[in-house]
Amino acid sequence: MLNRFRDDLDIILGKMRAGLDDAEYAQLVELRDKLIKLNKMNKAKINHSVLELICAMHLIKSGFEVELEHTVDKVLCDVYAIKGYGTAIVEVETGFVSPENALDPLTYLRARIASKVTRYSGFANKFILATPPYYIMQIHPALTKPPRFRTDEEISTIKKLCDLYYTSPPVSYEEIKNARLHSIFALDVDNVSVKEWEVNEYLGKAALWTT
Repeated sequence: MLNRFRDDLDIILGKMRAGLDDAEYAQLVELRDKLIKLNKMNKAKINHSVLELICAMHLIKSGFEVELEHTVDKVLCDVYAIKGYGTAIVEVETGFVSPENALDPLTYLRARIASKVTRYSGFANKFILATPPYYIMQIHPALTKPPRFRTDEEISTIKKLCDLYYTSPPVSYEEIKNARLHSIFALDVDNVSVKEWEVNEYLGKAALWTT
């Protein structure tokens, strides 16, 4: 299985190669090698790893230095990127639902998205959710607007939602109040490409992207 994991990542890297200079490609090779090591420890799955690499490619081509599966203040980020004094975190969402949540998948996915936005966005200047175009994320409307426009009622609703599944530790009122979601990456694996959406534009149009 490890050979198949490595082979699949190499296929993706091969598709990326023509659009990268040597230094950019070398960064991606290092990231691939890290994912292979994590896979040996059963800490990386192929679907998620492919999406992380495509995010990394997009950010590297935009001038960022990128780390995958990187810990920031005890928070493990899928993608962490630095350019100058600016930082960005990208969390990859595939829409996977475990058997334990077979009877409440929509509520669970809404809570997971809300939890990621509230927990992670405070650790970087820019927070991004990334997903394949065939999965339309369920994002609470209050998280699509600037924090100053978020009402106490909306914050309480999000906290109740997150508390259904995430209590160790629970999401705090302040985290929800200050959370920011800056944009969405729609990740096309077949064509190894990224389309970046403004959040409200994504919610209105992402379902049409594959047509």
